[in-house]
Amino acid sequence: MQQEQQDKMAAEICKGFEEKWTLFAAGELDASEIAEMKSHLVECERCNETLAQENALVALLSSNRTEPDAALLAGCRASLEDALDREEEHGWVRRAVGALLPTSWISPAPAWSAALLLLIGFSVGMLGPRLLQHRAANTAQTGVNTQNASMEDGTPNGSATRLSSIDMHTAQVAGINVSPSAENEPPQVEVRLNAQQPFTVQGTVNNDDVKSVLMYILRNNQRFDADSRMNAVELLRARNKDADVRSTLCQTVHTDHNAAVRLKALEALDGAEPQDIIQQTLLDALVDDQNPGVRVEAINALRAMAAKGQVESDDHLLSVLRDRMHKDPSTYIRLQSAAAIQDLGPRQKF
Repeated sequence: MQQEQQDKMAAEICKGFEEKWTLFAAGELDASEIAEMKSHLVECERCNETLAQENALVALLSSNRTEPDAALLAGCRASLEDALDREEEHGWVRRAVGALLPTSWISPAPAWSAALLLLIGFSVGMLGPRLLQHRAANTAQTGVNTQNASMEDGTPNGSATRLSSIDMHTAQVAGINVSPSAENEPPQVEVRLNAQQPFTVQGTVNNDDVKSVLMYILRNNQRFDADSRMNAVELLRARNKDADVRSTLCQTVHTDHNAAVRLKALEALDGAEPQDIIQQTLLDALVDDQNPGVRVEAINALRAMAAKGQVESDDHLLSVLRDRMHKDPSTYIRLQSAAAIQDLGPRQKF
């Protein structure tokens, strides 16, 4: 009976420590609590077993810890930035409308407010049907124009003639559709443009009109949404050896405000020629880009080119790599920069 009481008292004492063993194993307690728990461990076998289990769990979690993919992080950050930008634009519109139509206009003068509402209702009732009829007529006319444009595309030079007449400064991309083609053939691309007269450009990326529209989207990134730019980069990747396409992809790496698009453009430059232009673009991204995912892709691409013997080891390249080895906030980039220096030749002094 006495032994049972002693065991019960010991269990009550241990119960006060049970919730703290996880924190103890993770090193999250202050010095006084650590000393108290160590003192208890000297005389309690049960708590020693509990602590051993917690230590094993902490070790298991540490051994399986993996870092998220750099491209995934870049895409998530870019999506968050776009979402915040859209929310701010919507907030500005709401504030502007609120300033123009404050509720205080109505509540102080109910009689005048009622008269104003009646006038608005009367105007809508008179003018609304006429506006709808006019809009329906315009829609029907637009449908005819769109159909005629598609028919003209069937002629050998119809697409080129139509595209040259479009004012791309005012045209908007309504959508980009991609359809798979036969084996070893590039996919079919359909770009719908909203201009004074709606127009569709169709063909593979080897079609000069399709290529021109896709490059225009990237060169004017402030006018088109991120999804359209991502699609344009992915499609132009197949023509990265084309001088105009290569120049556009390099410009995208330097100027696009979306990190995910810049990252996709870096990937699209893989295998492009000449290598010195690509090498300089990678170095610029490694030094200037604020997004760590883009810089990771740049250093990885540089190391891949070095492994293929496509990188010229000059003073400028080594200077950039040494600078990144010492100053880049990312541990991964610092380590990869040091490894790239070693890959490029005899061990440098740094």
